[in-house]
Amino acid sequence: MQSTIDWQRFAEVVRSAAKIVLTIHHRPDGDCVGSALAMRHILLQLGKEVRIIAPHRTPPTLAFLDPHHHVTALEDMTEGDTHYLQTADLFFVLDTSSWQQLGEMATPFRESSAKKIVLDHHVKGDDIGAEMFINFNAEATGALVVQAADALGVPMTLGIAEPAFVALATDSGWFRFSNATSETFRTAGRLVDAGVQPDAMYREIHEQESLGRIRLVGRTLSKAESYLDGQFLVTWILLEDFAAAGAVASDSEDIVNMLLQVRESKMAMLISELKDGTFKVSFRSRCAVDCSILAAQFGGGGHKKAAGASLSLSFEQTKRTLIEAVTEALLHTPEPQS
Repeated sequence: MQSTIDWQRFAEVVRSAAKIVLTIHHRPDGDCVGSALAMRHILLQLGKEVRIIAPHRTPPTLAFLDPHHHVTALEDMTEGDTHYLQTADLFFVLDTSSWQQLGEMATPFRESSAKKIVLDHHVKGDDIGAEMFINFNAEATGALVVQAADALGVPMTLGIAEPAFVALATDSGWFRFSNATSETFRTAGRLVDAGVQPDAMYREIHEQESLGRIRLVGRTLSKAESYLDGQFLVTWILLEDFAAAGAVASDSEDIVNMLLQVRESKMAMLISELKDGTFKVSFRSRCAVDCSILAAQFGGGGHKKAAGASLSLSFEQTKRTLIEAVTEALLHTPEPQS
């Protein structure tokens, strides 16, 4: 597993391509959407043809980053998009190297004869037949995109800086998570120097809530259950909750983090029912338990402090299985000596 990136090799691969497809993971978040849009601007400055084709539509909270709809979801592809996908000479994946995370983009990725590369910061991934450019010490793929601009000799513009800032800010919990380092703030400072207005970015992401989202938060938090004397908090969202609240899937974003605002909590877990009847689980930790190891038990992945997976069991089986796994991890993972 790489913890540094050979930027010279990365630049060689990118410069040798003419027609590039960028793609991201399903259930897109600020890091993958922001990284893709920033990378698009970088590649355009190099004179490349580039299109972003994603497994899912961009969530409403991030739509402001893409007013001209440069991110095309698979379900919205035109014949021109399909032809472009089939004739591209570089297939470039951002913010994942997992087959599961690629969702429905996995099939066109497998079928493509193009050169394939990944730029990512996740520890857990698969051998997807791509050349990997991974730094798992990076706080966000957006930070790597900024480094990519430098490696390619592309000057920082507002078109790159705004989506890159959103990527950096959202994956660091608006710079409050433990993955935010001094380098994170230096990178953010560069992006602000390029014209980013952090207050405007925050307002667009966190102060544009729908009534459905607020109702969903209330319903979800009201169901929270406590285990191990409050160290472990669990809640869930079923399809009926989305319907009753008038909410959409993207409205569940970040609710799991609210559970860690409880004083005694060390671990939090949110189970969300998907339209196909499966369940997505989100793990969060502020202790020694590694969420990426937990998620890997169920075919998922992520980071030490935040990870996720999907299960195809019934809700009760899913809930019971996950609670047992997290409880076991909490009971048998010693905190480091201070």
